Amino acid sequence: MTIQILPESSALPELLSSRKMSYCSNFYVLGLTLTAGIGGLLFGYDTGVISGALLYIKDDFKVVKDSNFLQETIVSMALVGAIIGAATGGWMNDAYGRKKVTLLADVVFMLGSIVMCAAPNPYILISGRFLIGLGVGVASVTAPVYIAEISPSEIRGGLVSMNVLMITGGQFLSYLINLAFTEVAGRWRWMLGVSAVPAVLQFFLMLFLPESPRWLFLKRNRSEAVSVLSKIYEPHRLEEEVGLLSVASEYDLHRKDAVVHLDVFRSKDIRLAFIAGAGLQGFQQLTGINTVMYYSPTIVQMAGFSSNQLALLLSLFVAAMNVIGTIIGINLIDRCGRRPLALVSLAGAAISLAVLSAAFSMKIGPAAVLGLVLYIAFFAPGMGPVPWAVNAEIYPEQFRGICGGMAATVNWISNLVVAQTFLSVVSAIGAAATFFSLAVVSVVAIAFVIAFVPETKGMRFDQVERMWREKAQGSA
Repeated sequence: MTIQILPESSALPELLSSRKMSYCSNFYVLGLTLTAGIGGLLFGYDTGVISGALLYIKDDFKVVKDSNFLQETIVSMALVGAIIGAATGGWMNDAYGRKKVTLLADVVFMLGSIVMCAAPNPYILISGRFLIGLGVGVASVTAPVYIAEISPSEIRGGLVSMNVLMITGGQFLSYLINLAFTEVAGRWRWMLGVSAVPAVLQFFLMLFLPESPRWLFLKRNRSEAVSVLSKIYEPHRLEEEVGLLSVASEYDLHRKDAVVHLDVFRSKDIRLAFIAGAGLQGFQQLTGINTVMYYSPTIVQMAGFSSNQLALLLSLFVAAMNVIGTIIGINLIDRCGRRPLALVSLAGAAISLAVLSAAFSMKIGPAAVLGLVLYIAFFAPGMGPVPWAVNAEIYPEQFRGICGGMAATVNWISNLVVAQTFLSVVSAIGAAATFFSLAVVSVVAIAFVIAFVPETKGMRFDQVERMWREKAQGSA
């Protein structure tokens, strides 16, 4: 039995309406994807909302206004929580399933939103940011894996990238919310408190969603797994998918009863996959994306636009470009492939960061804003979705949760390093040198992708696993 391959055009609308596809309920798959992707919306909203809220938190708490360290801590404490959430989220995914872990993440996120909204001082606010981070960290591991495991291989990249679209959409929404509450009493409290709404929505929707069929197979719940798959695939494709899952699950179960973190480094094929996945996650942050998203209004003010409202409005254009770029990436990732998209994205980001550095060096404010927009325009289609798509598909079933969690932890640690040091580094060496340093890191990332990241476009999970085994044998 052969696997049907998509025609060359793989724009998402065409994918979801194609009569040539061998799965039967496009709207069912899309519904699962969008519901799981609300975790990405939470991720994006938290990333964007703090950039605007920080402007008003400084007005309410003088101690924050007078301390770069406190400002950085308010931003980055969510990242500390996310590191812990991502590190434990992979294990929880493997032990308890994608659905239960998503529900837990929603509850934690709701609690964090309430604490932030009611915070009487910056230190309680920081504790709320930590709780928010825990929820976001767990969701950042769970959502891409869940989406990948319910997606046909032909459109897996595009559907996993829908989670990234939800992230960028959440960032754009956060700027709109920030602008909406600029003239309302308790401005930053509303900005941060609204984040509980999507968590509540996802919690109740997830109650009606199935567990991942691949996780069900791994836990030997074959009948329920087949029931889920039957809603995704037509009968002739269903038989093939069940057969492939049965073989893969038996292989994983006999390979080892349970895996621990050290097992990732004991097997050469898994180690090679993890280097590729974790490296992509690290470089996504070290090339500056969330520096731009966390501090976008602050960067705009550095460029000479001092008004809070104007800084938020200009930042809204940056966030809008992020959404547009991600939509472009969704249409390209299953058409052009992961590797070429990442390389073009990083090259454009390096050039844009150099422009941004030059603009600050010559004190040309409009050019600095243009550099920000160009940076997002290049980054969003490639290095936005590619690391998440690659990490959702390059690990064997038994390692998918734990490796995905470890790679996401690398992402959040890199995010923390950049967010916690950005203002201090700018104070020490200047904005021009800071952005030039990020441009250099982008060039290093290009070399990494060329050396370590293979192409996985359109490959089934078993084909990807076989590719890593062959690479491990070939380099032995």
